Amino acid sequence: MKEIILAYQGEMALKGLNRGTFESVLLKTMRRRLKALGEFKVYKAQSTMYAEPMDDGADVDKAFDYISKIFGIATLTRAAVCEKDMDAIRRTAVEYLREQLAQAKTFKVSARRSDKSFPMDSMQISRELGGTILRAFPHLKVDVHHPDVQVSVEIRDYAAYVHGGKQQGAGGLPVSTSGAAMLMLSGGIDSPVAGYLMAKRGLSLSCAHFASPPYTSERAKMKVLTLARELTPYTGNLNVYVVPYTDVQTELRDRAPSDLFTVLMRRSMLRITEQLAQKEGAKAIVTGESLAQVASQTLMALGCTDAAQMLPVLRPCIGMDKTEITEIARKIGTFETSIQPYEDCCTIFTPPHPKTKPELEEILRAEQQVERLAELERIAAENAECVRVNVGE
Repeated sequence: MKEIILAYQGEMALKGLNRGTFESVLLKTMRRRLKALGEFKVYKAQSTMYAEPMDDGADVDKAFDYISKIFGIATLTRAAVCEKDMDAIRRTAVEYLREQLAQAKTFKVSARRSDKSFPMDSMQISRELGGTILRAFPHLKVDVHHPDVQVSVEIRDYAAYVHGGKQQGAGGLPVSTSGAAMLMLSGGIDSPVAGYLMAKRGLSLSCAHFASPPYTSERAKMKVLTLARELTPYTGNLNVYVVPYTDVQTELRDRAPSDLFTVLMRRSMLRITEQLAQKEGAKAIVTGESLAQVASQTLMALGCTDAAQMLPVLRPCIGMDKTEITEIARKIGTFETSIQPYEDCCTIFTPPHPKTKPELEEILRAEQQVERLAELERIAAENAECVRVNVGE
């Protein structure tokens, strides 16, 4: 029995004249992700993306998992393909869904007839197939509201497709359709979630990570690369720039007022990230900041931070509390890595009493005291190590 993966659009269907561009990006993404899993024919028809295995070596299980994480797919399912003939549909449904139906107590049949030349309408198909299933599985009862198994039939242009209901996909928009941004990726819980959320809105990402050896270790760097790897099923391949930040950080510690250190450091990191964004053609910076979570994330501190450079700073977690952010981190598989207890350069040299309501004028005066700051930031950006993290590694 031939099996195929059907992936359905969501928000993309509302894109009007730009819809073709979004669909083209989505198809390219699907082909790229499935390339290592065997030969698949990936194509589009009637607002649905098809991933059709073309040889016995194609790994349909992995393909389904990969496609479920591709942004732009609202729902998806594995379906059996059969002729557009009612007898074939009956046989296919009983055989293909036998295990699910045997274990269920209730079911419902729904039919969709895109090919209007088919001699039966959707209601007639549902009644006919429902009767067949009741005869084959007499223990079952029909439940149209909360069935254990949703038996679905789709009559399309070239074939009929039988499946046991749809699974939720990643949603959102295909990565790269909204442009490119730099994600400031620390080793914490919040920034990977921020990257995931902005990729879901169609941004392609590169990452900037700040390392301060010997105060931060090689293990801390590897932790961040692991986080990047855990994001790639959603974001696609990532360039991660590991920025040598020790000289900048110690210069700020030694020459700037200690109560302003955290905001000054965040401004410095943004300026360096802006320089890296120019290399990558990125038009925005993404951070995991949440309003009032720590001293550097108060409203006035964020205002001072944003004024450090010209790119828009996107903060998708800004209105979330830690519980909400943690729930997403668990869902996308980054939480366990994020809580590993390795050093983060944002936590070293933290003053005991950071200023929570800084004024921009005093921040600018403090930066003037650090005469070599711009030079050290330029050197840090130039010496950043670019590590390529690929999907599936």
